[in-house]
Amino acid sequence: MTKANPIQVQKFLSGMDYPANKDEIVDHAKSKGADENIMQTLDQLPEEDYETPADVSKAIGQIK
Repeated sequence: MTKANPIQVQKFLSGMDYPANKDEIVDHAKSKGADENIMQTLDQLPEEDYETPADVSKAIGQIK
């Protein structure tokens, strides 16, 4: 599985209210029609609160 590009992910997080936790981010992306690759990447995010979209992108960059 290839991890999704953080820029691709941000397309599905537009309109997201921050701070947000992992579950809120996953639910929002799903409601925006995120594909399987995006959803698998978001499922690997650490369980924490994200203050900004940049925090989400940074966490995606740290996924192995």
